[in-house]
Amino acid sequence: MKFGIIKERKNPPDRRVVFAPEELIRLQSTYPEAEIKVESSDIRIFSDDQYRNLGLTVTADVSDCDVLFGVKEVPVAALIPNKKYFFFSHTIKKQPYNRHLLQAILDKKIDLYDHETIVNASNHRLIGFGRYAGLVGAYNGFRGFGIKYDLFTLPKAETLTGKDDLIARLKRQTLPNIKIVLTGHGKVGMGAKEILDGIKIKQVSVEDFLNKKYTEPVYTQIDVLDYNKRKDGQVVNNEDFYKNPQDYVSDFERFTKVADLYIAGHFYGNGAPDILTRAMLQAADNKIQVVADISCDVDGPVACTIKASTIAEPFFGYLPSEHKEVSYTHPASIMVMSVDNLPCELPKDASEGFGEMFMEHVIPAFFNGDKDGILQRAKITENGKLTPRFSYLQSYVDEK
Repeated sequence: MKFGIIKERKNPPDRRVVFAPEELIRLQSTYPEAEIKVESSDIRIFSDDQYRNLGLTVTADVSDCDVLFGVKEVPVAALIPNKKYFFFSHTIKKQPYNRHLLQAILDKKIDLYDHETIVNASNHRLIGFGRYAGLVGAYNGFRGFGIKYDLFTLPKAETLTGKDDLIARLKRQTLPNIKIVLTGHGKVGMGAKEILDGIKIKQVSVEDFLNKKYTEPVYTQIDVLDYNKRKDGQVVNNEDFYKNPQDYVSDFERFTKVADLYIAGHFYGNGAPDILTRAMLQAADNKIQVVADISCDVDGPVACTIKASTIAEPFFGYLPSEHKEVSYTHPASIMVMSVDNLPCELPKDASEGFGEMFMEHVIPAFFNGDKDGILQRAKITENGKLTPRFSYLQSYVDEK
């Protein structure tokens, strides 16, 4: 089996990689029969020499490899026919901007495995950059708060060395006794929690958060039944919410009346009610003035996320009364951070963590006959056709 680590070619440049040099050495020692090539890259967070110095082959040509690993979408012109590719294709939700990419993958008889579709038998994702999005997103939330209220100035996360550096910078700042609400208990939400706990912000219960006053900053991490309620008033369980989202409405307004900063790290499923609505943001008693939307579903459950912001310009102002973007210095605006590629700001940490997960959950499947079905479940295309699991994409592919 020949594995190739491909150069990232999408713009803006992404410095992440599926495997750090040390992880490839671990792969090689665990599976001596594996051959590995690294395509030369001048943008990758790990230099060509860092791979070469460990005895790995760095080359301009990986066309003889069987399996090719990348992070972001591969430009159509760079796709090599009849290969197995792993990357984030951004096609499984029928994203219009990548229809041509999926069509080309089928035309070139490529077997596509999307990192997002690598799941266990219970359909839970096994790998991703979510934790790092959470780390950077929470940091950016505080950075935005400092800018909005002219309290402190923090450097961009991309200029820092990793999680410990983010926490060290935040610890130097003095925060007022604000209340922070965090949605999400997945990798994103727990990544954000690492920052909050790292800077020793006190975690409090939902009830105390809503009803008590504090002389220090506090946060609460809430689950779906804390910010959604059944229309009929019944209290059931999380599973009922996931199965019957149409029977629920948002109950987030009780948090908007007391929270100053909202960090959105939730997963948003189809059919689920909006979380933070325009009406809530327009309400006279809304206290939320900074929203760090790590999930970044544009025009989705967080009404002020009307666009994805960028690492270069992460913040914008949202004017609730007119539902439009304004300068974040506008006195009536809410500051929004909705960067959709946050892990790019911590490329070293993100790459190392991603490679560890990939080594644990995916690589064994190549050598054990895929006994757990990891590869089979993840495969979107095979021999010029969609696999049965992803046949729902046929209408998307057929559109011109």
